[in-house]
Amino acid sequence: MSPRLDYAQQSPELFKKYVAFSLATRQGSSVESAIHDLVQIRVSQLNGCAFCVDMHVKQARIRGERELRLHHLAIWRESPLFDARERAALAWAEALTQLDAKGIDDALYAALRAQFTDHEIVELSYDVMAINGWNRLNVAFRSTPGAQDAAFGLDKAGLA
Repeated sequence: MSPRLDYAQQSPELFKKYVAFSLATRQGSSVESAIHDLVQIRVSQLNGCAFCVDMHVKQARIRGERELRLHHLAIWRESPLFDARERAALAWAEALTQLDAKGIDDALYAALRAQFTDHEIVELSYDVMAINGWNRLNVAFRSTPGAQDAAFGLDKAGLA
């Protein structure tokens, strides 16, 4: 499939503001960078966003994430490679991405609160909001995976 249009070029001011919002969800966050990486990859998998899965896997590898954990992310519930905090974050990210008509389950929320402070829960929620937005843009406009590697320094991941 070929790309449809360049959304950043068509609306550069909104693009810049959304980039700033997305960067703000990470910069100064009290949630570990590794959790942000796992959440962004998992949400992108759920949304079928090839561009974002490609980008965030490469970013995670550059930041030192283990390859096996990246492979296990699709099966995180069955994998022994994720701790309770990561599991709570992944469950929350999935619940916010695939909202149930009944809302968020109380047990899921309780498990999240057992691992994260109120402030961290809000930070994590904004991170999930940000990646869901990027997924929707990149899926809608068929962004090509890897097309921005050089611009974003992702060629350093060695995953061409």
